[in-house]
Amino acid sequence: MLKKDTLIMSFESSCDETSVAVIKNGKEILSNIIATQIKSHQRFGGVVPEVASRHHVEEITRCIKLAMDEAKVTYDDIDAVAVTYGPGLVGSLLIGIMAAKTVAFAHDLPLIKVNHLAGHIYSANFVTDLKYPFMALLVSGGHTELVLVTAPGEFHTLGDTRDDAVGEAYDKIGRILGINYPAGKQVDQMAAVGNDVFNFPRAMVQEDNLDFSFSGLKSAFINRVHHADQVHEDLSKDDLAASFQGAVLDILSNKTFRALKQHPVNQLVVAGGVAANQGLRKRLKEEIEKRNMDMELIFPPLRLCGDNAAMIGAIAQIQFEKGDFADLSLNSDPSLDF
Repeated sequence: MLKKDTLIMSFESSCDETSVAVIKNGKEILSNIIATQIKSHQRFGGVVPEVASRHHVEEITRCIKLAMDEAKVTYDDIDAVAVTYGPGLVGSLLIGIMAAKTVAFAHDLPLIKVNHLAGHIYSANFVTDLKYPFMALLVSGGHTELVLVTAPGEFHTLGDTRDDAVGEAYDKIGRILGINYPAGKQVDQMAAVGNDVFNFPRAMVQEDNLDFSFSGLKSAFINRVHHADQVHEDLSKDDLAASFQGAVLDILSNKTFRALKQHPVNQLVVAGGVAANQGLRKRLKEEIEKRNMDMELIFPPLRLCGDNAAMIGAIAQIQFEKGDFADLSLNSDPSLDF
């Protein structure tokens, strides 16, 4: 029998954020410490796995202490330890896993292995009560997926990207525009003042499936800029950003509302780093209003769109209640999906 309140210490280290959180009942954030590595990777134009792993080693112990201090708890208060075990960078994942296993072993606590993608979706749990079934559009640097969640912790992938993830495409065209990694926020800001004049391709929107493709869009963007450079044509960077984002939003919107037509639900969760994109937020709201849909559109708070341990604690609560525990042989699964 569960006690009244459950406190879970959660770890997230799948890429370039080291994060430790203490979450109460899967709904309340007592602490959520995030040590970002963005400045370290900017000079490389993207995440360098070896550099990321070293930073996790340096930060993980400090993050644990800060998370416990902020939450005002001791290990005696903690009911379980949760950790991302995939997908992600293998070296980065292993740092978080080893830290979580050490805490679990030292304090005789159950260990919960968490799918990073599920964590992103359940970041919505801090906004409102989720009602099953619901749809999730997962958009991040490594993933673009449409997922139907039919019951607590039950995921069914309806569509996936066949090549680049949408966040990855933003970063790649950002380099062409001279924007430091990560490029998504600045491209979004530039798109808001530019005009969609280049008519970049909207890949796969006519195909009878729910999959995505952004590689062709990225290539068309790069080729247009390179051609302009060769003929000494001056292009507006704001218009380029607006044209790229216009194509992205058309693709995401088309597939999402096709999925919603096939699987009617009352909640749409948009999660992952690209969920912070203001153009995407505005577009989905407008489409729901235009269609007169009885649909609750849920975005996590901006601070929870990127990688963080709070979201890991949210989905871990469901696994805790199911008794879904791992043992100390837990290893990483860098290519994990649903």
